[in-house]
Amino acid sequence: MMRASGSYQSNSPQHFKLKALHWANGSGYAASFDHNQYPAYPNPSFDCLIGAGALSTLQCHVGNAFEQLKTYQHQTQDWLFGFLGYDLKNEIEHLASNLPDGTGFPDLCFFQPDHLITINMDGTILIESSSLQPTEIFAQIEAIQLIEQRIKPIAMQARITKKQYLQTVETLREHIAAGDVYEINFCQEYYAESVDMNPLAVYDQLNQLSKAPFSCYLKFNDKYLISASPERFLQKKGDTVTSMPIKGTIKRDGNPAKDEELKTHLHNNIKERAENVMIVDLVRNDLTRSCIPGTIKVEELFQVYTFPKVHHLVSTVSGVLKPEVNGIDALRNAFPMGSMTGAPKVKVMQLTEQYEHTKRGIYSGAAGYFAPNADYDFNVVIRSLAYNQSNRYLSYHVGGAITWDSVAEREYEECLLKAGAIESVLSGN
Repeated sequence: MMRASGSYQSNSPQHFKLKALHWANGSGYAASFDHNQYPAYPNPSFDCLIGAGALSTLQCHVGNAFEQLKTYQHQTQDWLFGFLGYDLKNEIEHLASNLPDGTGFPDLCFFQPDHLITINMDGTILIESSSLQPTEIFAQIEAIQLIEQRIKPIAMQARITKKQYLQTVETLREHIAAGDVYEINFCQEYYAESVDMNPLAVYDQLNQLSKAPFSCYLKFNDKYLISASPERFLQKKGDTVTSMPIKGTIKRDGNPAKDEELKTHLHNNIKERAENVMIVDLVRNDLTRSCIPGTIKVEELFQVYTFPKVHHLVSTVSGVLKPEVNGIDALRNAFPMGSMTGAPKVKVMQLTEQYEHTKRGIYSGAAGYFAPNADYDFNVVIRSLAYNQSNRYLSYHVGGAITWDSVAEREYEECLLKAGAIESVLSGN
């Protein structure tokens, strides 16, 4: 796809980023992938990537979705923005999902953008378009006057009671004691109905509050993903794939000395390290399906990464793809991500279907982009809102890894901690 291109400078690249997304949001299809200049994640090639307008689209449900994506990517050989829903697991394994779903998202959705805006780490701006002059787009964006949008408070309801949550954790611990699973990620939904809101205003505030390295905003006509994800699912650069699973969370403290103590406590916590290493082993196993034997390595183990509200325990696993393995096959072979399932993966997914009360939908799926050279980067859809503007349904999920050492009350508190930024925005604070 040939696009006219131009390079520009703005007096305030961060302010331009906000205006560019507001400009893109005027199209039926829009996307933004924002690293928020997060310094710790390895070598991002840009700070923010924004797409607007659709030259073509792909939407499909479980069946042969990955094969359709492979065909679509091969035919376009262009930028593609979109997501993989959690229930794609059902075409990878012999699984089914019969739980209710309020958001009504497709299982897979991508679009080929008409306009592309790249804001680099050094603040330079590249605008590409197949239908407009880049100079015209730059002028339109610069002319936008941003007005702070007040968010009307939205009260979210828990799908299950705290008592039900605590009882389910104890039941899952019994499955662990019986040897059915070693670790299981149990999730619960919070939702609201009859919601009228400005999705972009919610995203703006959530992104400013969280400053997550894998934040994203996706608009597919009436369906929106608003994400402040801190986690990378899978990145492909050339023939190398990298996953950065998160397992281990602790709340930050305003006192710097106490905050350092909390980081040390998280790094040394036996339970959190056990959870993390189990998922690292699962990721390594997933990558063996796609990578050359002997190339899979753990580049970081139990590394503490700091975010505005929490510290996380992150590990980094990489491998070199076999020459015969397509990059989309590598995505499929690792999907869904181990940090959102548990081990062994298939049995865990059967149990979550049994004990969770709603479909996860886009939650614990992956959102990301393909570049024209078939490289890609996908996050884990956590700390995220899904909004269907047509049926006015708003939803987010939170969850955590349950092990034999889990204390149900503490797991519940961790769910509330993970939902803190979302609830702060939706409450109008």
